[in-house]
Amino acid sequence: MIKVINVISDTNIGGAGRVIINVLKKYDRNKFDIKVMLPLNSKLIKEVEAFGVKVLEVDGIADKSLDLKAVLKILKIFRKEKPDIVHTHASMSAKIAAKLCGAKTVYTRHSVFPQKRLLTTFPGKQLNGMLNSILSNKIIAVAEAAKQNLVDTGIPTKKIEVVLNGVEGLSEISDDKKKELKAKYHIEENDLVVSMIARLDRVKGHEYFIEAAKRIAEKGKPIKFLIAGTGNEEEQLKQLSKKLMVDNNVIFAGFVDNVNEIMNITDIIANCSFGTEATSLALLEAMSISKPAVVTDFGGNIDVIEDGLNGIVVPIKNSDAISQAIIKIFENKDLMTYFRENAQKIYREKFTSEIMTKKIEVIYENLLLSK
Repeated sequence: MIKVINVISDTNIGGAGRVIINVLKKYDRNKFDIKVMLPLNSKLIKEVEAFGVKVLEVDGIADKSLDLKAVLKILKIFRKEKPDIVHTHASMSAKIAAKLCGAKTVYTRHSVFPQKRLLTTFPGKQLNGMLNSILSNKIIAVAEAAKQNLVDTGIPTKKIEVVLNGVEGLSEISDDKKKELKAKYHIEENDLVVSMIARLDRVKGHEYFIEAAKRIAEKGKPIKFLIAGTGNEEEQLKQLSKKLMVDNNVIFAGFVDNVNEIMNITDIIANCSFGTEATSLALLEAMSISKPAVVTDFGGNIDVIEDGLNGIVVPIKNSDAISQAIIKIFENKDLMTYFRENAQKIYREKFTSEIMTKKIEVIYENLLLSK
């Protein structure tokens, strides 16, 4: 039995937490004994415990990578638990503690973002590469763009393996239920729906999504734009919607507990990010029930959506391109059908939680076989 402790510092349930949850659903319990280390009172605790997985709560790691006092607390737990592998998700404290107790370490990079010049030029690049090489036996990148981020900051290519995110497939609901849900969000039965599911943060590009709604509304198209999520840009985005006079076309759904319902009334899934996007879980979930996509060409979006195959890829910060892509799909039924068929096919071939979990398990096994 291979003993693994996953460490994540998130107090809320974000993308990294959802990836861990998907692994917990599918990992081989005959080969692996997995535990999860979390901050005190993290919202992930109940989610993890629901799978019968032990949670190790630690004070001092909440939403931060490094805390020297936390290193000592984590080290104490590691020495008691004696893990073979510590798999960290942006926790430098856990990396250091794992090294001190002699465990193998895996680190997953879940995001893509512009790197500081300090880390991409001499001597910062070399120092960063050396430090990460010492503290991590293997690094997982969830997108090719995330891998490039790591390489740009001095980390050797041989240390990195790309494992694209995987998700549980969603399920179709009845037409009657879809009508009910559309009414709940004040969407007419015959309206087409473009949804964007992401935290309301500037780099997610919601403003361009709303500007695209304005362009489409001016053409008189019966299309509603559904925004699901919360964040620090919520009030500004609502004000923008009013300013552009599309507050009847743009619907703010807030935090949505049941993503399956939103996806089922969605005709096109959108991702307008120009920062941090790696492998969007919302895109994968949409693909599992045959939803085509319109996405920007940032980060890991192009690992998921192939332009002309399962959706349309547009430049970042370009509301005109977004609106044109949406109209193109809605006005061409054959193209819509083609995208829908390919979306589900690609999901099944590349993006299931089973595929992702198996690849991670192979990394664990190979790591213990290596010297």
